[in-house]
Amino acid sequence: MTSPDDLPYRPCVGVLLFNARGLVFVGRRIDMVQEAWQMPQGGIDRGESPRDAALRELEEETGVAPDRVELLAETRAWLRYDLPPKMVRRVWRGRYRGQEQKWFAARFLGTDADIDVRTAHPEFSDWRWSPVDELAVNAVSFKQALYEAVIAEFRPLLAPSPARGGGHRG
Repeated sequence: MTSPDDLPYRPCVGVLLFNARGLVFVGRRIDMVQEAWQMPQGGIDRGESPRDAALRELEEETGVAPDRVELLAETRAWLRYDLPPKMVRRVWRGRYRGQEQKWFAARFLGTDADIDVRTAHPEFSDWRWSPVDELAVNAVSFKQALYEAVIAEFRPLLAPSPARGGGHRG
């Protein structure tokens, strides 16, 4: 049997989507027993750029079309997380030890009505706008350090915009 340490990381992207108030989109995972909230993320298809994958995943998971966001930044480096050992054989058919992700910061240009997590293949059962300081705390434990790294890099972009209002969903 292969050790998880011998497996590669799954190439992936993530999107920190924030509104004019500086709040960040999080969705409640549909497939978790414990309550877990996360930002949109997903795999990169063969031949797809990380930027294109980020826009595709965002739309697939949230219903937010690419014309409703402005990509502002991407993480300088690829960030990794390892799955807990007991999950490695159950997730992604045991082919990966975790994910290596390129993260993008995106300003949401739409309204809350543009968001619909009831997509063709839903990953979230609900969503909300979250203060940035609650992101890591509300994520599953094995993603918390990665979320903290993403937040540290993108925090300067999250200042509320005085020129625009920002929807809030409770």
